[in-house]
Amino acid sequence: MSVPVRKVLPPIWLALTILAGYGFHKLLPLVQLFHEPWKYGGAVLIALGGVMAVTAANLFRLAHTPVIPFHPSTALVTTGWYRVTRNPMYLGMVLVACGVATVQGSLGAWIPVPLFIAILQLRFIRGEEEFLQGIFGDDYLRFKARVRRWL
Repeated sequence: MSVPVRKVLPPIWLALTILAGYGFHKLLPLVQLFHEPWKYGGAVLIALGGVMAVTAANLFRLAHTPVIPFHPSTALVTTGWYRVTRNPMYLGMVLVACGVATVQGSLGAWIPVPLFIAILQLRFIRGEEEFLQGIFGDDYLRFKARVRRWL
């Protein structure tokens, strides 16, 4: 099975999203969506997203299967966060991006977030689903039928 190469991995896309959001926030502040104390709710999103992404990655490590996208998986992880979402690492990163945009408070900070979600969906998730189906077959199809892609 041919493995697609992804030179820019999701955490780098997350960092670029946060940097772009900060740039838009500073250079193009637009409308202030959140004010104190509400914008500090973003810290909750950052914490939840960070915990979700890290603990989901740890489940991969415990199962002795690669965390890096498109590296041949050796186990289908279906426990923990994977009982409610097929992509908790990606969802965690999206929550972090949303949390950072909320803390900054302006509409400009939100501009790159939908692009980040689209990149995850189109560049990683769709291909990984085919990749995992090729490795795990019916087990993956049953998992896919039981658990939603995002939430």
